[in-house]
Amino acid sequence: MATIKKTEKKPAVKKAVTKVTATKVTATKTKAAASKTTAAKAAAKKPAAKPVAKKPAAKKPAVKKPAVKAAAKKPAVKKPAAKSAEKKPAAKTTAVKRSAVKSIVNIPAETQQLNIPVEVIDPNVKYRDLFEAFKMGKLPFSQGYIISSFFSATSAYSIYEIVSYAGVKEIFPTGDGLQFVTGGKKLHILVEPDTYHYKPVEPVSRAEGERIPKRFNELETIIAKNQSRIMVAKEPIETYGSFTILRPQGINFAVVFYQLPDMYESMIKFFEDSLNRQRKIPQSDARKAAQFIIEILRKHMGFEGEYS
Repeated sequence: MATIKKTEKKPAVKKAVTKVTATKVTATKTKAAASKTTAAKAAAKKPAAKPVAKKPAAKKPAVKKPAVKAAAKKPAVKKPAAKSAEKKPAAKTTAVKRSAVKSIVNIPAETQQLNIPVEVIDPNVKYRDLFEAFKMGKLPFSQGYIISSFFSATSAYSIYEIVSYAGVKEIFPTGDGLQFVTGGKKLHILVEPDTYHYKPVEPVSRAEGERIPKRFNELETIIAKNQSRIMVAKEPIETYGSFTILRPQGINFAVVFYQLPDMYESMIKFFEDSLNRQRKIPQSDARKAAQFIIEILRKHMGFEGEYS
């Protein structure tokens, strides 16, 4: 019986061993499962690390920024080049304008418009009839003097006008004369015979054809031996923009004097002859009056000094 008991106990030991072994296996399985779980977790965490893979994607903005800067710099470089290119044509335009001005100075535009040849002064011709000079193309455009007369048909009552001009822009005929597009100065001379009936009346207030735009206190008076009075304006009046020289009628005249070395002497001689021969002023008085007229002209209407 004792032997049987021993035999029965051995299996019990084996069961314990089996249990231990099963426990170990179970523990091993548990560890393996835990390892697998840990590995699975680790494997699961690796995809979560994929945002790290986004770093290459972050390079795109970095690539774009240099591209934008490079694009911005290129137009900035081109702008100075464009400015320098614009300056060159501007310089060419100025050069063209200067050459155009020179051509106008050499040949007056008025002469070209009127198809008049450029004037060549003849030293033997002191003056010409204004309208004949215009037809011949002999009018001085740079500067000149024009003397016009307005004689009474019934007496020696006379008016002379001297016009000085410079820098003519245009000259063209009108219905009753020639119009000069430029400024000028006009000096009035009045010859009053002894038989004139309205001597006390101011010259500015006299009848049409007998008046001049001056009062007695604005005139210098020379009394001739035959009691005629030659009244000369102390100062000229100025004309602006343009003026017109009327075509002379009857014995009247309009003459233009050329800029020659003896021009003023020629004008003195011209006035002396006109006053003496046409208006019956004694020779000595005519000479004195002519010299005084040209003295006033040279003082206020000369081209040597200030002229405007």
